[in-house]
Amino acid sequence: MKANPNRGEAEIVVAGETLRLRPSFTALVAAEEELGPLFALVERAAGGELRLGELVALFWHCLDPKPAKLTRERFGESIAGQGLAAATPVLRALLGQILQGR
Repeated sequence: MKANPNRGEAEIVVAGETLRLRPSFTALVAAEEELGPLFALVERAAGGELRLGELVALFWHCLDPKPAKLTRERFGESIAGQGLAAATPVLRALLGQILQGR
């Protein structure tokens, strides 16, 4: 499924497959339950203190749909393997959505 940037969605490539990240209310609530307040997450990201595990958790909760055969561990390994430079534009898009609340 193609991402719609007007809805705050983003795309990331994992194992050669383009996946959509959709920061829906349900996804953000699940991320917040795991990671703590989203505003604090945004502050950590802005301060360069966001951990890789937090980034993967946010992305995982926003995956829509989650491929049936993709595990969170494999997803995280793929994100780490691509490097933070590849994940930064995606993170920026999701954090923008969190702050703007489209």
